[in-house]
Parts: sequence; structure tokens; C-alpha cells
Amino acid sequence: MKGIHLRIYTYENTRHQGKLLYEWLLHKAMELGIPGGSVFRAMAGYGRHGVLHEEHFFELAGTEPVLVEFIMRPEQADALLDLLRREKVQAFYARIEAEFGIISADSGSPR
Repeated sequence: MKGIHLRIYTYENTRHQGKLLYEWLLHKAMELGIPGGSVFRAMAGYGRHGVLHEEHFFELAGTEPVLVEFIMRPEQADALLDLLRREKVQAFYARIEAEFGIISADSGSPR
């Protein structure tokens, strides 16, 4: 199938409507019928402001970069991005065309 790989970059402690932004994003994506999403926490990273954020052993949830990603149909990506704009969520995103599917033992080799 052809679709969209949507990547949203934020920070671990960023909040929206009282929730951590990455949790809010997953919840809203489920409401929009997006079939799945994942959150990944970076060990280190920097953004457009050039500030390096690193994980340290003694730190709890802080300013480390977080990646929230979804693979979905184009209209679902449009709906999620429209929601983020309406909600005035401030985050960097990348929208990438993707081919996706499910590989299983009975499906043979992918083409």
C-alpha cells in the first residue's frame, strides 16, 4: 500500500492540554482511526535553536528529544496535521511518502 510516514519531533516534557504531548498525540491519532503509532526517546539531539539535549543517568523525564511516528493513509495524515494546526501545537514534523504492508509466512515474498 502507498501512504504517509508522519514523524513528529518534540521533547519529553512538552505538554498539551495537561498531558504529555506524545501521549496526547497517540490518543488523538487513535480517535482519528490511525492504525498505530510509536514513541521513541532519543539519547541525545538538537533542534533548530542549536541546543544540545542529552540523557544523563540521574535525570528523570526532561528535555530529551522524542519522536512520535505514524504510518497511515494520506487523508489520515492531513486530518492529524489539521488537528495539530487547530490546536496550535508547536512541533517539527516530516511527512514522507511510504510503501507499507504486512509480511507473513503465508504471503510469499514482497514485490
